[in-house]
Amino acid sequence: MEKTSQIHLTEGPILNTLTRLSLPIMASSFLSTAYSITDMAWIGVLGSKAVAGVGVGGMYVWLSSGLVSLARMGGQVHVAQCVGRGDREEAGRFAAGAIQLTVLFALAFAAVCLLFTDPLLSFFALEDSLTYRYAREYTQVTCGLIVFSYMTQTLNGLFTAQGDSKTPFLANLTGLAINMVFDPILILGIGPFPRMEVLGAAAATVSAQAVVMLVMLLSLGRKKAAENVIRRVKLFGRTPGRIWKQIFRMGGPTALQGSIYCMISMVLTRMVSGFGAAAVATQKMGGQIESISWNTADGFGAALNAFVGQNYGAKKLDRMKKGYQISFKIVVIWGLMITLLFVGMPEPISRIFFYEEEAIATSVNYLIIVGLGEAFMCVELMTIGALSGMGKTKLCSIISILLTGLRIPLALFLGHAGLGLNGVWWALSATSMLKGIVFYLVFRSQMKREERRQG
Repeated sequence: MEKTSQIHLTEGPILNTLTRLSLPIMASSFLSTAYSITDMAWIGVLGSKAVAGVGVGGMYVWLSSGLVSLARMGGQVHVAQCVGRGDREEAGRFAAGAIQLTVLFALAFAAVCLLFTDPLLSFFALEDSLTYRYAREYTQVTCGLIVFSYMTQTLNGLFTAQGDSKTPFLANLTGLAINMVFDPILILGIGPFPRMEVLGAAAATVSAQAVVMLVMLLSLGRKKAAENVIRRVKLFGRTPGRIWKQIFRMGGPTALQGSIYCMISMVLTRMVSGFGAAAVATQKMGGQIESISWNTADGFGAALNAFVGQNYGAKKLDRMKKGYQISFKIVVIWGLMITLLFVGMPEPISRIFFYEEEAIATSVNYLIIVGLGEAFMCVELMTIGALSGMGKTKLCSIISILLTGLRIPLALFLGHAGLGLNGVWWALSATSMLKGIVFYLVFRSQMKREERRQG
């Protein structure tokens, strides 16, 4: 009999269970980072204006993540908790609701972006016509076909909630291979293919996302996927109203948090654009480089979300606490390693992606300043995953929105205090440190409250 691809998260050695679940997720996160870095490395050949255009266009892709996070988080947490309770039929209903919402949101967002591309881009007040053209091309392709990205994220969450992180990893690995092959071919025009530049980068990204989605869907036909509740989903089937309501209640705060977080970053990007295309390019590229730690911590947070969700459903609080403690040590060590890398080697890293001296100098300052907060950011993202697994998505959103919102006034204050562009970078770093500390203390407080409530 073929083994199931799902891991039982409510039993067995905690470290071994977390490792088996988290390693594929972290590897998938590395692949996501590789997607972005591969794009940026090839786009960087076109110059800082191309990087800036992709950075601006990418802001709306990021903004759209708030919508899909409603469906993904609302479905993922409920599926994990239902599986932990042994109610797979109910888990299937939540999976169906999450997928249906994902498709609806994708179609609605794509329509808005295609109809109002120019008004949306006018927010950034781009003065350079070439940068604007690049931003327009990237926005229309990646946002117009956002359904592939949306479905990939939701399926990833639903697979992980059931203890299967290996399938999403293999799917993402396949997508990365497609992206790495298509990027140089479509961006630079190799062989019979025309030189498409930024449009080619967008096409390569969307193609890779479509492949990832298809690989995950096709995997449901294997015998080892027999227990996967997604197999029961009918896209046009009827979903009970209570399911929609619970998905919105659980995922709504996360969606609001993600959208406001992106809006804050858009305001900061507009502030940065006043320092020129090189500054915008640095913010975009720096964010991609920083995703080495961000995606890894977020991936670990996704694993902890499923682990905590199932054990919370099974009322195994002690197991939840030990799982968090193990995860905390791992992500802190990882964050400190990234800090050493960014602070110790900022110029060699910058020269991989930039060729203009002005952009390199700006990037060096970014990496040094932002690098100081990496361990704190890792703790923040991991803890959000744990708290969300307990159903505390509203609490996470309140804390994140309030503390992230401090970036705007802090950046303005530091900028006027004489730090200029570096004031924006210090605002990012300081608030990351603060959020890491606050989320750690909040998790400890919530665990004590649950222990008193249960016993």
